[in-house]
Amino acid sequence: MTVPPGSTIGIIGGGQLGRMLSVAAAQLGYKCHILDPHGDPPAAQVAAAFTRADYDDRAAIEAFGRGVDVATYEFENLPVAALHLLGDKLRPGTRSLAVAQDRAEEKRFIERSGARVAPWREVGSIEDVRAAVAELGSPIVLKTRRYGYDGKGQAWIRAQTDAAHAWQTIGGEPAVAEAGVGFTAEFSVIVARWATGDHAVWDSPVNEHQGGILRRSTVPCSPAVAVQVAEAREAALRIAEALGHVGVLTVEFFAAAEGPIVNEIAPRVHNSGHWTIEGAVTSQFEQHIRAVCGLPPGSTELAGLGAVMDNLIGDDLDRWPELAGESGAHLHLYGKGEAHPGRKMGHVTRILR
Repeated sequence: MTVPPGSTIGIIGGGQLGRMLSVAAAQLGYKCHILDPHGDPPAAQVAAAFTRADYDDRAAIEAFGRGVDVATYEFENLPVAALHLLGDKLRPGTRSLAVAQDRAEEKRFIERSGARVAPWREVGSIEDVRAAVAELGSPIVLKTRRYGYDGKGQAWIRAQTDAAHAWQTIGGEPAVAEAGVGFTAEFSVIVARWATGDHAVWDSPVNEHQGGILRRSTVPCSPAVAVQVAEAREAALRIAEALGHVGVLTVEFFAAAEGPIVNEIAPRVHNSGHWTIEGAVTSQFEQHIRAVCGLPPGSTELAGLGAVMDNLIGDDLDRWPELAGESGAHLHLYGKGEAHPGRKMGHVTRILR
């Protein structure tokens, strides 16, 4: 089904991803309606309509669903049961959400899809953690099964004596224990899939993190990573197909000696794809709108020789006058309130010519 221009796209979540989706939708002639529990979310500043409501407010979700022609979401930590109320209007569906928001289920799903993950164990007690260290060796990383992002909900264990402190650090919550991976780089495969099974994939960026937060994404990737991209793309497409995913799906990989290892999946547009706004013919945001509305795929070809995207985190925001005046720099500010350490306030992209 094709959703015609002039229709209303509902976006659940009002952060920067919802903001950039709204801008892309407007360029294609769509109106966007944001649902978010906060008073002045970034996406609402550029959208046609805004409903302030909790994500589990069933009456609000039902009313929201009646007022939109199609719906999507900008992040995965959402109540699946409430979003079921949107029925077939929701793209991608709740299956993608349910898998991505539970790290244990996510890893099982990835393995069933035939992709490679690091050795791991599901843990629910300090005894489980100690057993995982004994089986997997060290270092290992504990990650809460739910609600972890940008390095939150994680703790490293480098010796058996670290187990109790790491378990306490993550709040003693159900978790996965994952063996540390030796890798040369981290990279992403960003794929858009249509209900018809059509798909489009961008060049894979190499991603640099600090403190668990993405700082920079660069395309094209290095030759050492490029040799693993074909296998990684096949794995990402198998995951998208198995989910029946419609829209953009991001799969993060480690480039390891044994081949690409999946770190995690995100059933949405992704920070590592921000470079596509200026760096590709069709951005990840426009492509997501195209996919959920049933429009033809846009070209994912590079617009130049490559691109470098840097996040503006915390007081990096103070550099905005300098960046706004830099020739060739494409500055994106997210319209958030106070800057604080670890908070993504914007990004800047430079195209390689």
